[in-house]
Order: sequence, then C-alpha cells, then structure tokens
Amino acid sequence: MLLALTAAFITIVALLGEVLWPTIAEQWERHRARRARVPAFDYDPGRERRAEQRARELLRSCVNAEEWDMYRDLGFLRVWGAIADGPRRGAARQPLDGAPYAYLIYPHKPIVAFLPQTRRLLNEYCVEFPDETRPYGSARLPDSDDVLAKWMALTGDERRLVAESNMHLPGRQVDPKQVKRDLWRLSEWERQRHARARRAGQSNVSAP
Repeated sequence: MLLALTAAFITIVALLGEVLWPTIAEQWERHRARRARVPAFDYDPGRERRAEQRARELLRSCVNAEEWDMYRDLGFLRVWGAIADGPRRGAARQPLDGAPYAYLIYPHKPIVAFLPQTRRLLNEYCVEFPDETRPYGSARLPDSDDVLAKWMALTGDERRLVAESNMHLPGRQVDPKQVKRDLWRLSEWERQRHARARRAGQSNVSAP
C-alpha cells in the first residue's frame, strides 16, 4: 500500500513539473532580463553623509560668520528682504511697503516670509532645486546644498524667486507653531550671541 502511494505521489509530482516548468522558466527569464536592464550600483552607506559634509563646507564658505553659526546652531537661515515695496500677504495682496521683513530658509521646505518685529507670518514660497547630476538614487540635494541654493536665489535675485515660486499662505507645508518656536529660538540665540560679544568687548577693554 505504501509503495503504491509513493509511486502515485511521484507520478503526480512529475506531471505537475511538466505542466508548471514552462511557466516557471518563463518567469525566471523575465526576471533575469529585468535585472540586466537595470544597472547595479554598490551601495555605500557613507555616501549621503560625505555629500552632506561637503555641502556644509561649501555653505560655510559662502555665507558670513553669523549666518553660518545660525545654521550650525539652529538648523535654518534668516535672510533679510531687500525689495523696496516689500512682500504682499497672500490672496488679499495687502501691501506692506516699507516694513522690514525677512525669510527663514529650511532644508527641503518652503521659504517662509515674516515680519521680525511682530513675528507675523506672511507667505510660504515653494521652490525646489533637484540634483540632476546624480545617476542613481534620489535627485534630492543634501540638506546644506538645498539651503545654499535658496540662499543664493534670495540674495542674488529675490524678486525673481518670489515671482516664480509657488506662493501659499502660512501653514500650507510648514507648521506655523514650529515657525513661531524657531523665531523665538532665533531671538534667544541672538540675545546670547550679543551678550557674549559684549562680555568679550569688555574683557578686551579692561585688559592691560
């Protein structure tokens, strides 16, 4: 009885093999063809870290000392606005002529315009700078390269960046509460920085 069951099982397996083998072979060949069309790159876990380090060095060489310290300590940059008639608030297009204003630049987030005196948020300006030179992986720039690209665009041609970017009201992509916290952090950072500068100045004056 056992011998008969074993023989029957072997026969069934052989028949299934004859039926399924062409399908299995075809799927395997398709898999091999797909792999042949996609170039393989050895993954280097340190590539992103080294790219960010180079980007930070480049950013440091371009911005001034205060801006670099700000980015190093806080993770964002403030850029003062330079357009004479100032930004305009959202769809209402309310002019703010003559009011000092500034921008916060975050990595891979919209640029946020605000009024420093009141910390009133004005607009978000969505702009992207993809890395089109990379033959593999994501085209997203390292964080510091993205910040540098926005800084160069704002300081080089602010009016053009504002005109060509996608403008939205505050809160579209950047949490207003987070921006308000960052503005408070910035004010505390500046206060401490100025206090250290005053103490250093007094020490230099009192030194013989």
